[in-house]
Amino acid sequence: MTDYGFTLTRVFDAPRERVWKEWTEPEAFADWFGARLEVPLSSVSMDVREGGSLRLTMLAERREIHWKGEYLEVEEPERLVFTISDRPGEERELVTVVLTDLGDGRTEMLLEQRGHMRPEQYERTKKGWGGFLDRIAERLAV
Repeated sequence: MTDYGFTLTRVFDAPRERVWKEWTEPEAFADWFGARLEVPLSSVSMDVREGGSLRLTMLAERREIHWKGEYLEVEEPERLVFTISDRPGEERELVTVVLTDLGDGRTEMLLEQRGHMRPEQYERTKKGWGGFLDRIAERLAV
């Protein structure tokens, strides 16, 4: 693990429990993860408990990206910590999601990713997560 990574903060106009479901229900996760890329629901496997696994496939321009990870901390509905990687082997990124109830039906989400990538890779990854979070905001606005 390096000291590289990033942190994003977003405020959603939705209750914390609803934002939590975006992160923990396969139907929701398949819709927003990848933003405009396809993640077939049939490829999503989420065992959301400490020690449980995460698996999914993203379809991107005639190639498949196979994601895998493990849930390390699950504190419903406020904290989710998991590893994730689209690479072979055991090198994975650590993702932490903290949801804070702001009252009035609003939720602040802090997302942090740390791991093994180079700084320029984190810049691209941060932009990618930005698109994912835009899609969550669209879903929550419905």
